[in-house]
Amino acid sequence: MRLRFRIIEAIFALSLLAGGGLVSAQQWQPIGPEGGSVRSLSQDPANPDRLFLGTSAGRLYLSTDNGANWTRYAHLGISPEMVLDHILIDPVDSLRMYVSAWNAQDPNNDGDVFRSRDGGRTWEAVPTLHGKSIRALAISASDSKILVAGALDGVYRTADHGESWQRISPENHPELKQIESIAIDPVNPDIIYAGTWHLPWKTEDGGKNWHNIKKGVIDDSDVFSIVIDPVAPANLYISACSGIYRSDSAGELFRKIQGIPYSARRTRSLRLDPVDHNIVYAGTTEGLWKTTDAGATWRRVTGPNVIVNDVLIDPRQPSHLLLATDRGGVLASTDGGATFTASNRGFSHRQVSALLVDPANDSVIYTGLLNDKEFGGVFVSRDRGLSWTQTSTGLDGRDVLALRQTAAGTLIAGTDRGIFLLRKNVPRWAPLNGLIQVETKEIVEEKVPAPASAPATNVAEKPADGGPEVFSAQDPAVIKTAPPPPPKKIVIRHVISSELKSRIATLEVTPKRWFAGTGTVFLVSADLGRTWRKLDLPGLAPVISVAAADTMVAVASRDSVAVSVNGGESWLPARPFLAGFNVNSVAVEPGGDIWVAAHEGVFRSSDMGETWKRLTFLRLANVASVQFDHANQRILAMSAGSGSVFESRDEGRTWQPINSGWALSSFSPVQGRLLGTTPFDGIVIQPESSVSMR
Repeated sequence: MRLRFRIIEAIFALSLLAGGGLVSAQQWQPIGPEGGSVRSLSQDPANPDRLFLGTSAGRLYLSTDNGANWTRYAHLGISPEMVLDHILIDPVDSLRMYVSAWNAQDPNNDGDVFRSRDGGRTWEAVPTLHGKSIRALAISASDSKILVAGALDGVYRTADHGESWQRISPENHPELKQIESIAIDPVNPDIIYAGTWHLPWKTEDGGKNWHNIKKGVIDDSDVFSIVIDPVAPANLYISACSGIYRSDSAGELFRKIQGIPYSARRTRSLRLDPVDHNIVYAGTTEGLWKTTDAGATWRRVTGPNVIVNDVLIDPRQPSHLLLATDRGGVLASTDGGATFTASNRGFSHRQVSALLVDPANDSVIYTGLLNDKEFGGVFVSRDRGLSWTQTSTGLDGRDVLALRQTAAGTLIAGTDRGIFLLRKNVPRWAPLNGLIQVETKEIVEEKVPAPASAPATNVAEKPADGGPEVFSAQDPAVIKTAPPPPPKKIVIRHVISSELKSRIATLEVTPKRWFAGTGTVFLVSADLGRTWRKLDLPGLAPVISVAAADTMVAVASRDSVAVSVNGGESWLPARPFLAGFNVNSVAVEPGGDIWVAAHEGVFRSSDMGETWKRLTFLRLANVASVQFDHANQRILAMSAGSGSVFESRDEGRTWQPINSGWALSSFSPVQGRLLGTTPFDGIVIQPESSVSMR
């Protein structure tokens, strides 16, 4: 049966600027969790305490205290996944800055070189290189007007601070392409080294002629990094997928350096100690390695789980190191790598996928993260975001997509590989992945025929002595026999136990039952998560959202909603929406009303999904979610990817936008303020001052 839509006619037109402007004029503040992936680090030569950090989401961060604290400084490009691999600061004029970038969403065809003339406050994309995937960038130490950029289609050079660029590699060259690293001779800027995805190359005349310098290098080696000794330029190192190589002949002959295991040979960053050039650091996919004898021997100075993208050495104090890492943020050492500590205060490059405010104590916030493996999982703040603690033991690097909490305070996490539980005062998550499948088979027992006997007779026989007539026992007039028993039915139930390993897309817990959706099946547990069974709701697949309040449970697929009014014991038939309707999420009010956030807007049902009313006052497309802030008597709604949350304090008749200044993935109210999750920047919170303005 198709649903009947009763459209609420608009009484008042919605004005997005009702009340004289946006409700929140102040940008929301990031509160963590701190850390995440860092792609690049750079130091201002004129002010070494001034550092810059680049991310894979186009963000530049600034530190003015040598990396102790970070603040968000600039956003480069329009892509949400612009990878900032190189940050260069002019050694003569530190107001001139350059950043190379490539787009992770379109890695072969998009990127830029960004340029700033005012120390990074404003930026422009260099027109000549716009749209090119820039993987390498170097500035000449002897003439800072000269820069060389490596793109996937070749090598480019500027001699006027980036005003104009010329290609210096042959166009459509079969091998001199896919440039991953660039180095300029510190004395002669016409000598340029280029590392490709195949082998290293060199020019000695500013690019007029090139030749490969592969002697001693294993064929087909991606060259990630090239460093030149500034005092003795004939000495240089290259890192490749096949290992680390050293040349004492300006690249004419290389010899492979031993000591780093094969698994750690993806060395993305090489750095020479600025004082002692026998000390070299190699940032690899399996930690940071260090040599003190020019590569004769190496030792690892971090754990093998640290992926190092860049290494920064303080020239004033070479024992002070900063590492740009995947997932772990910035790691700092003041003893030449003997020990490291995180240095991420103010920096958060986290992909938050789940947000939970403890209903018993709203100062406690839990968040689940994506793509951070052992550095991610679940984090908890007990001071409303001022500080965070990782609480992920037992999750084993899983992504956390959903978080719920029972009345007893137990945490339930839906991950990319199953469901886990964390009890109060217990330090380790435990799996709840017992999947029960019951197969029922009914067998009908065949009827067994009666044994053969003499034929019955109903004829009366006269006894020999002339007494009364005696009738046969087979005579139906005398004895009423019972009907034959029906065939027996035997029901065989076969219970199959297995482990739940699916990605849990949605999760809900109620006092009697827990519900989980994997995207392909809908699961229910009646024993607090110890075992799960598949629940088939005809007309409802796949499940994308489940919500509950009191005894009402609502489950939604993209085009249907099924409702239970008794906590999931039984279900009303799933009711499909009209063709083309696209549900994003479902919500249930304690009073029993059901709300649907859909691409077409927000819809409300007060009769268990029989009919729906559209909120025409909220002119918002592709609504991702609807929530209820009963403490502050308001309804909240948000569009997918929007920077604003819309609120209504009159049952949806009028709405006002609360602008966050961020692209939000989800939100949650807490004491009159709003928390928001972002695709790459962690959690942000609405300032108190903007709340008091209303």
